[in-house]
Amino acid sequence: MARKKKKTKEEEVDAETADSDKETGEKPSKKKKSQDAMDIEDFEEDFEDDLDLDLEKELELIDSETVQEEDKIVDQDEQIKQLYLSCGIHIGTKLLTGDARRFIYRQTNYGLYVIDLTQTAERLAVAAKFLSKYVEEGSDRVIVCSVRRYGKEPVRKFCEALGCRAITTRWIPGSISNPQIETYIKEAAVIVIVDPHADKGILKEAHLARIPVVSLFDTDDTLAGIDLAIPANNRGKKALGLAFWILARAIMLELGKISSEDEFPYTLEDFTSNIVPMYRGDQSQQQRSHSY
Repeated sequence: MARKKKKTKEEEVDAETADSDKETGEKPSKKKKSQDAMDIEDFEEDFEDDLDLDLEKELELIDSETVQEEDKIVDQDEQIKQLYLSCGIHIGTKLLTGDARRFIYRQTNYGLYVIDLTQTAERLAVAAKFLSKYVEEGSDRVIVCSVRRYGKEPVRKFCEALGCRAITTRWIPGSISNPQIETYIKEAAVIVIVDPHADKGILKEAHLARIPVVSLFDTDDTLAGIDLAIPANNRGKKALGLAFWILARAIMLELGKISSEDEFPYTLEDFTSNIVPMYRGDQSQQQRSHSY
């Protein structure tokens, strides 16, 4: 008499499935796919070609993916992380210098470099501690400058809150290096600038006068002449408002003028420029003309 062939594990599973179907009165089902195969299919669906994304969708993608990185901002709660992301302070440019490489988290499919928010938060805290040693209400020890139009309102509000000197008009050469001119600022001890490209005249003169410079630092900037760089988007009005709002609040905490962040008497909107971008103004004007 021939021996019965020993069933394999797969055959035993099929037999058990068939028996259970008979007991419940259901028709025998087809063999189910393994969990591994299902996982592979799901994985492939998540990585479909997305090269055709436009800029708006790409920025949304940046926000959604960065939110998932729970450890990217040290000791910050979910509300603060959402605030960073919504203001786009992490969005860089399509250009990357060797000096900026250390601050980069990743590059998007669209080509934009994304700034590491952990380093942004850390450097804002360091800058606040450094500047708090020089800030004196009503003095010219800390000079804050911005040539960029979106940076003018944040700079003015920053200096209003802390009593620093704001310069948002054309920089007059010699203001911190030539005692013979009327605009010479004798007490200047620290310079804060928004953009090393736009504020290059101030940056060069500060280097000649040996005055330390604190600057926001985008992905296409270099560290030449900068003593303390804060990696951040230094072109967007929301990003600039957020950077100076956080910096001013942290300095007031360091100085003991407020005991908690909730006591800071200014809102983020106070620090944000209300200038409407030119292309948006043109669109709204065209819509009004069409309505008549």
